[in-house]
Amino acid sequence: MAVTLKDVAERAGVSRSAVSRCFTPGASISGKTREKVEKAAAELGYSPNALASSLTTGRTKLVGVISNNFHNPIFLEVFDLVTRELQSRGLRPLLVNLSDETDPSNSVRLLQQYSVDAVIVASSTLPVSFAESFHEAGMRVVHSFGRLTDAPKINVLGIDNIEAGRIAARELIRRGYRRVGFLAGPLSATSTRDRHTGFAEELGRHPDVLLSVSYAAAYSFNAGRDEMARLLAMGPVEAYFCGDDVLSIGALSAIREAGLSVPGDVGILGLNNMEMAAWELIDLTTIHNPIDEIVRTSVDLVEAMLDGEETVAQSLSFDCHVVERGTLRPVSG
Repeated sequence: MAVTLKDVAERAGVSRSAVSRCFTPGASISGKTREKVEKAAAELGYSPNALASSLTTGRTKLVGVISNNFHNPIFLEVFDLVTRELQSRGLRPLLVNLSDETDPSNSVRLLQQYSVDAVIVASSTLPVSFAESFHEAGMRVVHSFGRLTDAPKINVLGIDNIEAGRIAARELIRRGYRRVGFLAGPLSATSTRDRHTGFAEELGRHPDVLLSVSYAAAYSFNAGRDEMARLLAMGPVEAYFCGDDVLSIGALSAIREAGLSVPGDVGILGLNNMEMAAWELIDLTTIHNPIDEIVRTSVDLVEAMLDGEETVAQSLSFDCHVVERGTLRPVSG
């Protein structure tokens, strides 16, 4: 049988309410009583029931963590960071898999049923309006990896995807490529559109550079491989900026399966710098997305809101940069 609050009270010789106050942050209890309760709890192996505590405090300490692309390995890293960061602060993550669902109503209803204290929407593809729906339902929300806006209604954190596109273009031009492609994610994704905008804008400054654009069906390995196989059948360009690392790795697979070399025949530049990109057999040159910093700041904001701090909604932009590995030819000269 599980040890109960009543058992601890009887062992310590105090009331049940005294035991409850001992395990309620901020509750008033004398040092002598606390010492007796903690000693009795340790002897009995008692741990307070978090769900029962939430009925008293009105706080569940549950934080909903939502994503819509569990097929992308980058989100394994994101969820590892988010869950560890939340748990280290005494909060409990509740993961929600949207499975490509774009209507927020079901997610809002689900998280209301669990009485979550806050929500983190972790997605670079969902529109701003998706995360705002939780705010409109009266929930505390942070959009991590979201689309930055000038007048946000909620806190949004991420890289400037337009600038990331510019960085990619400048890197390919710096290495002497003159026929380049953007192997993008799905056109419906906000990150796809913004990265394309920056990439095309920067290349437009160089009239001698030819640009082709194609769209993969999803941010996934198979989608990247299938789209690159189609492009190879048509005749590839010199180098591709891929919408993210997992698309890049799929593209690498198709290129090598076709008997071509990287970067000898085709260059590849990714985006995110996920752990897999550094593996020896992949060795992907990519643009670093500071995921750990974004996650940590997101949880900081959640914690501040739960502590009752007044915060003004803002868009927080994080810098990104190229990580040199082996899938682009070196700079000449």
